[in-house]
Amino acid sequence: MKLATWNVNSITARLPLVTQWLETARPDVLCLQELKCMDEKFPSAHFAEMGYKSEVFGQKTYNGVAILSRTACSDVQRGFPDAEDGAHARLLAATIEGVRVVNVYIPNGQFVGSDKYRFKLEWMQRLRRFFDEGYKRSELVLICGDFNVAPEERDVHDPAQWEGKVLFSKRERAAVEKIREWGFIDAFRLHTEEGGNYSWWDYRQGSFRRDAGMRIDHIWVSEPLAEHCRESWIDKEPRTWERPSDHTPVIGVFDL
Repeated sequence: MKLATWNVNSITARLPLVTQWLETARPDVLCLQELKCMDEKFPSAHFAEMGYKSEVFGQKTYNGVAILSRTACSDVQRGFPDAEDGAHARLLAATIEGVRVVNVYIPNGQFVGSDKYRFKLEWMQRLRRFFDEGYKRSELVLICGDFNVAPEERDVHDPAQWEGKVLFSKRERAAVEKIREWGFIDAFRLHTEEGGNYSWWDYRQGSFRRDAGMRIDHIWVSEPLAEHCRESWIDKEPRTWERPSDHTPVIGVFDL
């Protein structure tokens, strides 16, 4: 199974790029975040023509997650089990070829100390409970998506510049570490130890040209699934294309 995750920053704006990437990369599963559209506006028919089934949890203007898969998804879950009406469309889970895939778009947080920052921390705590209450470490479980957190200094182009700021503050890093401690292993770090590998670059200040990025998009796997992870890498090429997302795909390959 070749699985990828990509925050596309509007599927409407980025459909040509996603199409181009699917035609060349040909993943079995693609998890998308930040769709910025309702379910009925998602281009499911377009992806069906390309051989992908779509599961979508959309929201007007903001958020939204989707899973494209060459094989059928089962036991699809949209949002937390106890989610209130009108909750953000930030979590979509499905079982694909025996693997429980949980696609998440963790809140950005705006800035440290803001209401949105507190919401982000609460959402991450809720995500940890989601795994505690619904999953077993002995299962094949994968969580991927835009975590909006760089876990370590080697995941940030300039740790001193980002220290104490949103995406790299101590409380966010502690919260994401708490999720990892459920029993997850960073698939990318199974194969690459060195720093300087990023998945997101701000549109401003020539960040991509200067490679002033952060690794905030992740694929994490349970220990039993980690044994099947043969490769994981970041594909920077789509960030060089015209009108790109500020994120780029992260890929994992599993011998399942």
